[in-house]
Amino acid sequence: MTDKIESIAILGGTGDLGGGLARQWSRAGYRILIGSRTLEKGKAAADALLAEFPDLNVSGHENLDAATQADLVVLTVPFEHQISTLETVRAGLTGKVLIDVTVPLVPPKVGTVQLPEQGSAAEMAQALLGDEVHVVSAFQNVGAQHLREDHAIACDVLISGNKRAARDTVMELVQALGLKGWHAGPLANAAAAEALTSVLITINRHHKINGAGIVITGEQAD
Repeated sequence: MTDKIESIAILGGTGDLGGGLARQWSRAGYRILIGSRTLEKGKAAADALLAEFPDLNVSGHENLDAATQADLVVLTVPFEHQISTLETVRAGLTGKVLIDVTVPLVPPKVGTVQLPEQGSAAEMAQALLGDEVHVVSAFQNVGAQHLREDHAIACDVLISGNKRAARDTVMELVQALGLKGWHAGPLANAAAAEALTSVLITINRHHKINGAGIVITGEQAD
């Protein structure tokens, strides 16, 4: 596992959430490799970001190339493409932290919790990839629209993973975005964060909120 993270591959970086994370982390000084199923889409997403911020270190790639080059990889594809994407990039993930942002949403009832038999999408990823990849679950409850705008984000991030060192790495990346991260335990606990996404979707719809989030209350002991 890389001690110092300088480059981040975002697989699915052409979508709303992946694009938002690319926008925020690149502006925080990280080298961002936007991955897509096609090189053309990856480059188009990178060019769009560079058109807005020309000085950023951002480039577009096919998913496997992005994963292979980067120090850390983030998966932001829809649930239906999670496993097929991981199978494609598996060779580029060995020894790295993979942040899996996948939420098992099953249209059309995306406001209803529908966790997989394996427990969570994150556990599915870890089972597929094995112990040579350190899967960490995070960012499921942060509205993508907030990451694509310039304002403070009132949402905390639950970080689940089986290795404390891997969670610490992700904690630093969360803080680089100006967000508050919380160690939420082993990867099995990712089921709670994934389920909360459907709950937040329902809250958004019912109460007409644009991107509801969660905030952990209480004071940490010194």
